[in-house]
Order: sequence, then structure tokens, then C-alpha cells
Amino acid sequence: MKTSYKPRLKIFYEETLRNSLLKKLGYKNIYQVPQLKKIVINVGVGEAVADPKILEIIKEDLAKITGQAPAYTRAKRPISNFKIRKGMIIGLKVTLRGNRMYEFFDRFINFAAPRIRDFKGFKRDSFDGRGSYNLGLNEQTIFPEIEYDKVKKVFGMDIALVTSAKKDEDALALLEGLGMPFERKK
Repeated sequence: MKTSYKPRLKIFYEETLRNSLLKKLGYKNIYQVPQLKKIVINVGVGEAVADPKILEIIKEDLAKITGQAPAYTRAKRPISNFKIRKGMIIGLKVTLRGNRMYEFFDRFINFAAPRIRDFKGFKRDSFDGRGSYNLGLNEQTIFPEIEYDKVKKVFGMDIALVTSAKKDEDALALLEGLGMPFERKK
């Protein structure tokens, strides 16, 4: 008999956090309580125009970090100053949902974020007004899956945490409840 696996953060959300957010935010139904919908990791690779081999190196590292194969992103319009033509591959992205999303978020908060240089917490003002949180990282070496000695190319990434919250305050309560370290209020 096969037992289905559930990440520990998902179990924590379903058994503890959802009920406490229900009371704290004043909702009447557990389906109104905000939840994490997806995590989108995006890497823009401007140097890929001059050297397409860079894409393969970054794709390999991004697959190690997320546990999922990245998809190529293409230019929507030509930009002559940067020698970019419409349809050229200029980046990579990964969309995580379900168990992989919770596993990535858990590893990011507990292992990767503390390894960020001079880390004092994530900014509270990076919400987009519709309950999603966006942050940028300067290098991929903070993730434990990446061996620092074998890094061929250092690259940054944008991470979007998309929630079902309608207001930023609700999304902040959700992310704080899941353990995301934010800067202290001044």
C-alpha cells in the first residue's frame, strides 16, 4: 500500500496555520483563508545573446535548485540596442505548484535565506497590491544544492510568491505564519 507524501510545511498550514488565520483575519469559511498558490522563479540572461552556452549552465543549476526543468522565455519584441530579435531566448523560468512549491519554500526560508550576506529580513513593502510578494536574489550560491566550487556562472533570480489573498495584509500574515523572515518594523 502506497502512502502519499505531504511536505511538512503543507501539513503545518492545513492543521495549524489555516485555523489560526481564520480567527485572526475574521473570515467565516476556511476556503476564504489565503494560501500559497504558486512560486515563479525567473532568471533573465542578457548575456545569452552573445554566448548561448550560458543558458545550458544556468538551466542545469536552476533545475538543481527547484527540482523541476526550467522553461525558456523568449523576447516579445526586438530591442536593437541590445541586439535582441523577436523570439530570441533571453531567460528561464520555473513555476512550482503543490508539493514541490511547499518543499522549495521550506528550503528557501530555512536554509537559503539565512545564507544571504548581511541578511536582516525581507522587505515588507514588496507586495504588489493583490497579495503576491516579489523578491530578487543576487546569486544562486545561497542554495545548498549548489556546490560553490563547481559554479561556472553566478546569476541572480526573481522569485514571485503568489497567494490567493486579496489584500497585502492578509498575504503578509500568511507568509509570516509560514515562517518567512521579514524586517522588523521601525
